[in-house]
Amino acid sequence: MKKPTKRIKKILILFCGGSISMHKDERTGALQVAFGVKQLFQIEPRITELANISTTHIANIDSTNFDHRHWEKIVKKIALNYKKYDGFVVTMGTNTMAYASSAVSFALANIGKPVIFTGSQIPAEIISTDSRNNLVNAVRVATMELGGVFVVFGSKIILGSRAKKVSESDLDAFHTFNDSDFGEIGVGITLNKDTHRAHSQPLVVKNGFDDNIVCYTLVPGFRPEFINRLIHGGVKGIVLRAYGSGDIPYSLLPSLQYAKKRRLPVVVTTQCPGGATVMGLNDVGLKALKSGVIQAFDMSMETMTTKLMWLIKQRYPYRSIRRLMHKNYTGEISKRKAELILHRELT
Repeated sequence: MKKPTKRIKKILILFCGGSISMHKDERTGALQVAFGVKQLFQIEPRITELANISTTHIANIDSTNFDHRHWEKIVKKIALNYKKYDGFVVTMGTNTMAYASSAVSFALANIGKPVIFTGSQIPAEIISTDSRNNLVNAVRVATMELGGVFVVFGSKIILGSRAKKVSESDLDAFHTFNDSDFGEIGVGITLNKDTHRAHSQPLVVKNGFDDNIVCYTLVPGFRPEFINRLIHGGVKGIVLRAYGSGDIPYSLLPSLQYAKKRRLPVVVTTQCPGGATVMGLNDVGLKALKSGVIQAFDMSMETMTTKLMWLIKQRYPYRSIRRLMHKNYTGEISKRKAELILHRELT
């Protein structure tokens, strides 16, 4: 008796440019955008054996020049083609890939099919390029029974809202921020988490991001009038990279209270690499928390900023933004670590 023929998955590649398609300028020595989407099939012609692949053009730029309009275009293209394809691959530059994957995660929070972001550290035209492995592995993961947004790069499968670029030159350029990797790619593909499974529920799209936010890194002597000027200038959200576990000088408390009065969300994170915000360990953090700021807990900078931009654009009122910043939409936040630290240190 013949075995039933396995259906070949249909995958749509959304081309956005980046290092994977760049060429080294002989005069300046700098990498510039050069090649288009057709180059992807030259990287590995046998990629069509993995899936029935179609392509579409989003942009052909360095991801440094990406902004919320490109994220929105990616979301729109996936929504438009959602019923036609089994999975999606987004090829783009690495500089802002973690921002893009986080943003798309929120706009497509209930997606039942895989959306895979990938790219390369070395242009495809260079013999030592990592583009072939990354592209092939991204397509492989896109054919799996997953639902969600992921980054596939080097040997890792990372949840889109937990991805962080940690190296400008390593081929394993991305790490999972404050969590374990979703999966690993070796001879085979291993998934470490039994979450984000494929499903057939209708896709709910909540697209749109407001980029009228500002991020400040505190340094000794940081002046409160810097925050006041932002508030008077009409900014809609502020992210503060504070000290330690989220500690903020007493001198800034009046400005934080003024932001609360003006119903302006202020999100506080730590400057410590890989750290979590636990405002309450020290009095300077506790008083700031009582002034109305929103602690980021274990979210990455990429996630907290795109989440804030997304919530503002969805026109949620101030009180809701405070609450929804702490809602876990895609696996991007866990308050458990902060609660454990507080329990251990303060009891």
